[in-house]
Parts: sequence; C-alpha cells; structure tokens
Amino acid sequence: MIYHSTRDESLKADSAQAVLEGLAPDGGLYVPQSLPAFDWQACLKGSAMDMSTAILSALLPEIPDMPELVRKAYTGKFATGELTPTVPVGDMHVLELFHGPTSAFKDVALCMLPQLLTAARTAKGVKEDILILTATSGDTGKAALEGFRDVDGIKICVFYPDGGVSQVQRAQMVTQEGKNVTVSAVVGNFDDAQTGVKMIFSACRDKEMKHRLSSANSINIGRLAPQIMYYFKAYRDLLDAGKIRLGDLVDFSVPTGNFGDILAGYLAKELGLPVGMLICASNANNVLTDFIRTGTYDRMRPLYKTDSPSMDILVSSNLERLLYLLSGDAALVAGLMKDLNEKGSYTVPAELLEKIQAQFMADYCGDAEAQEVMGRVFRDHGYVCDPHTASGWLAAERYVNSTGSKRPMVVLSTASPYKFPQAVLTALGQTPAGDGFDQMEQLNAVSGVPVPKNLAGLRTKEERHTGVIEKEAMLDFVLAI
Repeated sequence: MIYHSTRDESLKADSAQAVLEGLAPDGGLYVPQSLPAFDWQACLKGSAMDMSTAILSALLPEIPDMPELVRKAYTGKFATGELTPTVPVGDMHVLELFHGPTSAFKDVALCMLPQLLTAARTAKGVKEDILILTATSGDTGKAALEGFRDVDGIKICVFYPDGGVSQVQRAQMVTQEGKNVTVSAVVGNFDDAQTGVKMIFSACRDKEMKHRLSSANSINIGRLAPQIMYYFKAYRDLLDAGKIRLGDLVDFSVPTGNFGDILAGYLAKELGLPVGMLICASNANNVLTDFIRTGTYDRMRPLYKTDSPSMDILVSSNLERLLYLLSGDAALVAGLMKDLNEKGSYTVPAELLEKIQAQFMADYCGDAEAQEVMGRVFRDHGYVCDPHTASGWLAAERYVNSTGSKRPMVVLSTASPYKFPQAVLTALGQTPAGDGFDQMEQLNAVSGVPVPKNLAGLRTKEERHTGVIEKEAMLDFVLAI
C-alpha cells in the first residue's frame, strides 16, 4: 500500500517505510494514496483485538504477522479484556480509553506502535538502531516511554514542557525505568517542544547518525492507525446494548489538541463505519474551534496553561492530514503549512471549509466550565470524569441542544480522573489537601472509584530524569544520545 506526503505526492513510501520514517522527508505527514476496500460489518463481529487486527492489516499491509503483533501489544496490559469499554452515563455514552498501563487513551496506540515499528524494521531490513523522538503535552510521553521500554534496537527520548503538565503526569515520566529511555523538560510550552522535535528531524536528515530517527507522536501513521479501532468498538458496544441498529449513525465528541484522536474517527468513517458528526472539543486554547467555525487557523495567540494540559496546544499537527484528505491538493496543503510557519496563520478556500463543516463541529470549554461539568456529572450520575472528558461532555451537550440531534452520542474519555486529582476534587466540592498523591487518596475516599495500580505506586518511585533544557539545546541533547 502506497503512502505519500501531504505536501508532495511524489514522496512515496509503503506502509512499513512510512511507520519507520514517522515524518515525510519534506516535513509533511504520510497519508494513504487511497484507502483500501474494507468490510466494516465483518470487522464489528470480532473482539477489540480482532477489530484492531483487521484495521491494521488493511492499512499497514507491508507489516507482517499482524494478529501476533496485536496479541503481544495488548494481552495482559489493560484492566479489562474489552480494552475500551463504553458505559452509559445519563443520556450519553462514555467511551473509556484509560484502562491501559498509563491510564490515558494514548495506551491503545502506544502499546501497538513498538510492535509495528520493530516488525517494520525487520521487514525493511534496517540494521541500525532506531531513536524515537517525541514531544508530549502530558500523556503521550509516559505511554510512549512505557511502550518502548527495553525494546531491543530502539531508544526513546521524550521532551515535555517544564511546568506544563500535571504533577501526576510529570511523576509518571521522571520515574520511568528502562535502559533505553531518556526524558527532559524543555523551557517553554508544548508547541516549542513539538517544533523542536520537527526541526531535529529536518536537521538530522542528511547527517551521519548512529540511529535512524522516528516518532511516537500521532504524526506517525503507525501511532494514528491503532486509534481507529475504538470507534468500531464503541459502535459494537451500542449494538450489543440495543441502542442502535446496524447502519444507524452515531455521533462522537472528542477532546483533542493535536487532532489525531478525532482524525482516527474520520478514518473510521472513511472505512465505512456509520459515523455521524465528529465534534471537536477544545479547552481555552480554542484554535481548532475557531478554525472549524471560520476557516482561519491562527496560532498567533497566547497559550494558556489549563486544567486539561494535554490540550494546551496551538499547532495541531494532524489537521494537515485532514486538509489533504478533503482537498486532495498537496500544493495547497504545502502552501498553507508554509503560511502557518512563516506568518502564523492561514485561511482555507471556501469549498474546503464547506467540506470540513459538513463532517465536523467544534466547541470549547474553559476551566470554570469544566469544573461545573465534572461536578454536575458526578452529582447527577455518580460518574467521575477528568477535565479533558468534561470538555467533550460540554461540547456534546451544546451540539445536541443547538441541533436537536436524536442520534446516540459517544463522548471519548481520554484520561483517568486520577491524573488530575486537584481539579477533579475541586469540582466535586472538596478542598484538595497535600500533594497530588495525597489528593489521589482523597479522591478515592470521596468517589469510591479505585486508584489505577500504575498511578498508586508512583509516590515511592525514584525520580530518574530531572533535567531541564532550553529549547535551543534540544538538537545537541539528541546528538549526544
């Protein structure tokens, strides 16, 4: 299967090579030349792992032994055999994506990516070791570190914004064990770290390197493709619960900063799944909301630190893929990305905006609104959600109220509330006491929801990665590795 850059269709790679490279040579993102024929109804008949196998086999056919790779990726790593259960909460449904080894939705992809990458490395006859470079706004870092921990032939380096993640998220990363892992804070915000990683790829492309570079961010198609599965799983859950009949449309509200999680929903729709409206939920950093409403993407604005730090992003990389998939015009996309880089903004043509708005709605949720939602959902339904999920809930409510939609609504819950105990406790009318670990115990006492085992043990773990560097020093840091 052929993939090519979003910015230049002549830059091609098969699926294994696209996973290995992560980013196309011109800085674009790999997209399929055409989507394969796919039997979506047959896919719904299997387990979550069966669904994952079918989807990944279709999208990444040059990577062999997919059933075995999926089995190794997920067996014994999730708290439930369903991997991503869908639960009813009031009139809506919550797709719980936080039952993996790091309590965040990224686990679904980042348990799978190491298997895909090592298999692709073998399939392409690559001899040199691979260095994974990743910028994180909170959850990707730990999930990637855990996924690639002690994987032969691969090293991983994670950068996160200093002071820009929650205490629990930081603890997850700085205590990470493994002989092949490196972690550093970067002075600045997530966009600084993400831009730095992209610049390292560009700067190292023609250098003599001991390692081949790749990425665990959703710019890598091997990270994005595994996320498609849980949209199929949610649809199957609603079928099993008798909430829909086969072929009925289902709406999804997705908290997202880098646009990868919601793009996976769009790809599920393109593979045939009856997806209705995709609702893009942001926090106060509402650059995506403004774009989907107006067609102008403008990153020249303050980046706010919020209670939902995984969405504290102003440059949403995966949006580039959507622009190409809906326009089919690599020259247009290249020009838009050039404008974004040089001018800080771009405006899409009216016909492209019309296509976007036909399939995507957008809304955002400030911290105060998220507090109200978390408190209300707990009082009314006894359900505890984190601030990111609260953004998705509020965007879903507003969409239903404004449109009168009667279709089933699935809200993606992207992280355990125990990753943000201070914000959740405050929303539940409590006064947070002590540090983040004390607050986890306090939240457990208030809610009765068990603390995930991977988070409960953080307090006593040794901090191993406490360095902080300037963003200008990122390249030298990587070259030293």
